[in-house]
Amino acid sequence: MTDEEEDGPSGVRLDVWLWRARFFKTRALSAGHIRKDGVRLSHAGLIRRTDKPGATLTVGDIVTFGKGTNILTIEVLDLGTRRGPAEEARSLYRPLEAGP
Repeated sequence: MTDEEEDGPSGVRLDVWLWRARFFKTRALSAGHIRKDGVRLSHAGLIRRTDKPGATLTVGDIVTFGKGTNILTIEVLDLGTRRGPAEEARSLYRPLEAGP
C-alpha cells in the first residue's frame, strides 16, 4: 500500500469537491460554473484564479466563487470521499467572513 492509499488522497479535483460539498447539484454544473465564471484559489499563501475544473484542491485551501448574487469564501477542511448527506457535506468546509 502506498502512503496515499493509507492516508487518503492528498488532493481532489475542484469540480468534484464543490459537488461533494453540495454547492452544485451535479458535477457537470460544478464544472460548467468553474469554466464560465472561474474560481479563486488560495494555496500556501499564493492566490490564483482558475477556470479549470480539474484544478487540484487540498485541505487548507481557500476557495472564493460567486453563487447567485453572493460571493462565497470557504476554507477546505476535508476532501471527502463521496457526495453524502448535507450534514456530511457541511463538515468539508468552513465559511469565512467577507472582508469590508
